[in-house]
Amino acid sequence: MHLMRSDGFQCLEGGNGLEALRQLEQHPVTLLMSDIRMPEMNGIELLREVRARYPETAVMMVSAVLDVDAAVQCLSLGAMDYLVKPYQLDEVRARVQQALEKRRLLIENRAYQEQLEQRVLLQTRKIEHTFLAAIQGFSSALEYKDPYTRGHSDRVSHYSTVIGKLMALDDELLRQIELGGHVHDIGKIGVREAVLNKAGPLTREEYEHIMTHPVVGWEILKPLLGDAPHALHIVRSHHERYDGRGIPDGLAGEEIPLEARIAAAADSLDAMTSDRPYRPSEMTLEMAIDELLRCAGTQFDRDVVAAIVAGAAAGTLQLMPRSIITPPGSRIGANGERIAAGVSA
Repeated sequence: MHLMRSDGFQCLEGGNGLEALRQLEQHPVTLLMSDIRMPEMNGIELLREVRARYPETAVMMVSAVLDVDAAVQCLSLGAMDYLVKPYQLDEVRARVQQALEKRRLLIENRAYQEQLEQRVLLQTRKIEHTFLAAIQGFSSALEYKDPYTRGHSDRVSHYSTVIGKLMALDDELLRQIELGGHVHDIGKIGVREAVLNKAGPLTREEYEHIMTHPVVGWEILKPLLGDAPHALHIVRSHHERYDGRGIPDGLAGEEIPLEARIAAAADSLDAMTSDRPYRPSEMTLEMAIDELLRCAGTQFDRDVVAAIVAGAAAGTLQLMPRSIITPPGSRIGANGERIAAGVSA
């Protein structure tokens, strides 16, 4: 202790491990030198406590006996060094300096790691932002190609997220449901414009062509949304039916991912309450819900429809503003074949 003071250190003393801990509670300590054998709390017990409570305090263990097992245990618990009495003063000075240098390097490395993690997090957020901007670009390209879908994806995303909240889904699933709603129709970018913008009824071949968009969208986004599998489920499976008569995979019941069952109902809710050039809509939310109830258990999941009913009753789910785009000369299909009741293309 006299040596340390003579070298300019401010020193505190304790008669045992408990006293040392009380000192540490009151004063920040850079270096702790502790004997192995002490009453009440021995050096190894003290070492464990110090490493747990004060990880930036360097610890050197001191013993009058060269005990290899004890030395190995102390070093494995985080001691910087293990000194055996008697020792030379110059040796103590050198070992203390080594311990303090190790402490400095450990603190600097920890700070570097924390800064690196922050930089990685910021870079990850930038990448996510860029990625989402690219996805939005896809959606914008689709809207230019098919102006009648403008706003549709935003509304489906909103309705799906509201339904998911009503069903008490976790935040990560809700995030992916929101994303999936925004991009669920992205595959329509591969549909011929003559079919996509046709004002009259679709032929069977045209209908089959336009209904390739779930798989096309899934193929486009699969390399990009590897960390968002639930969003991908929505893209591929939002036209599956609860009775197994949907596309593209003919899934039935709970084989259809829940997020896709939610998006399917949200998609049809918006389709029924939105104006199209081939079929203006006069449906209110109540009328659309009646249609969803009629199709519950066949086209739609009953639990999802029940959540929509509850949300509408509570005022949580309300219709968003419609996009009404009717170019001059557009015609209305005589029988509305492009969209049957409760079914969105």
